[in-house]
Amino acid sequence: MPTLQFKTSINCANCLRAVTPFLDAEASIEKWQVDTNNPDKILTVEGANPIPELVMKAVAQAGFDIEPA
Repeated sequence: MPTLQFKTSINCANCLRAVTPFLDAEASIEKWQVDTNNPDKILTVEGANPIPELVMKAVAQAGFDIEPA
């Protein structure tokens, strides 16, 4: 399963709650997680064919910064 990683500004449980509906609504994402212990707050996304632009748009719509890792 293809995996993508991004640097984000998602850094706490409240941030995760805020971004969850946006990432869960993105059809190309089957599984995702954020490593909030990593200084770069790495978002890892898995799916059959995750589309980087759509992942970045979903996170940005939730109000967080995101860039390719």
